[in-house]
Amino acid sequence: MVSNTHAVSENHASTNRFFNIVADRKRGALAWIIFIALGALAWFAIDRVLVDRSPIVVGILHSQTGPMAISEKSMIDAEVLALEQINAAGGLLGRPVQWVIADGASDPATFATQAEKLIREDNVCVVFGCWTSASRKSVLPVFESNDHLLIYPMAYEGLEQSPNIIYVGAAPNQQITPAVSWCHSTLSARRYFLIGSDYIWPHCVNAIMTDQIKGMGDQVVGEMYIPFGSTDVDAAVRAIVAAKPDVVMSSVVGDSAIAFAKKLRAAGIRPDQTPMLTFALGENELSAVQRDDFTGNYAAWNYFQSIDRPENAEFVSAFKKRYGNDRTISDVMNAAYSSVLLWAQAVEESSRTDVRQVRYALRHQSLNAAEGIIAVDSETQHTWLPVSIGRIRQDGQFDIVWSSNTAVRPVPFPISRSREEWEKFVEDLHQQWGGKWAAPSNSGAKP
Repeated sequence: MVSNTHAVSENHASTNRFFNIVADRKRGALAWIIFIALGALAWFAIDRVLVDRSPIVVGILHSQTGPMAISEKSMIDAEVLALEQINAAGGLLGRPVQWVIADGASDPATFATQAEKLIREDNVCVVFGCWTSASRKSVLPVFESNDHLLIYPMAYEGLEQSPNIIYVGAAPNQQITPAVSWCHSTLSARRYFLIGSDYIWPHCVNAIMTDQIKGMGDQVVGEMYIPFGSTDVDAAVRAIVAAKPDVVMSSVVGDSAIAFAKKLRAAGIRPDQTPMLTFALGENELSAVQRDDFTGNYAAWNYFQSIDRPENAEFVSAFKKRYGNDRTISDVMNAAYSSVLLWAQAVEESSRTDVRQVRYALRHQSLNAAEGIIAVDSETQHTWLPVSIGRIRQDGQFDIVWSSNTAVRPVPFPISRSREEWEKFVEDLHQQWGGKWAAPSNSGAKP
């Protein structure tokens, strides 16, 4: 009996030890759970206090009203698409991106006012914006005085280099001078008529072309300007008819460009005899007009929607899915889209949104874009870009008739004159126009 009692006692003691061990382990596990939970709460609290989760705010500054709205509204669409895609992928630095859209109203002074507001009141960390060089010239002092950042997605005349601007559109050697060379060699052009809107970009473009044309031994047979935003183009058309040029080189923009092409065709100037090559009309503008007035003429850009690359097909598909199958895409829209992506890469690389840090990081960004590999040139803050010339089709698209195939290094100041001479040329126009970047009034003749 004693032995049995002792055995029972030992079994009871073993059972107690087992339950005590189980209880200890439960208490230990509970303690770990509590410790982990407290740690997670502490980390969450630290994260909320120390890690910035607020939205990154960017500015978009284009004309939503006025004669340039026909071209600039579509740039807003492209920039918004890129920003939406960034947010869909998780944002930047763990933060969503928000955007403030301001209307430059096709007026350089309004552009400057809106740029100031975006920087000082809306506290944006970058602005994507402008089309015309007059608007860019007007906002430039705002960005320089605030040491801020403008990303400019438009082909332009060059003759400028600011540490506060990243130039994603073409410099003159990536649009203007290749087009003149192509006209000389392919169209056998020897007599050129230069026509533009009456503001800083066309005047500079025509000066660059004049140097090149004379250097090739060819002739400029006329040069005229249409008041900015005007559709009164009859005098210019009559001058072209009288001059009988081999080719018309057009830097007429916005609503004026539509009226000019229509009147030119009505006057019997047809592309099979006197083609026009434009630096300012793309697929977007052609989608809204009677294309019989344009078919057969040419345009020089860095991008056409008809480019046969998988990257372009993906971009076009995404844009049409967002905005509708009837929408078309032009060079400036593509440049606007790429501008956002280049900036986003710079933000990720610098791990911050600080203007100076991002501006520095932007100087060595590259992108496999829709048109090919593009890259920001660290010396000039302009962008290496491929160059193409297209012939306008009846459907408003372009047949690409010439391409550089690879990216061309940007040269903001053409070698036909020194940098000092070009800067003086620009400043003389500025002074002649009373401190503005567009002619206040003129007769349409060369000043």
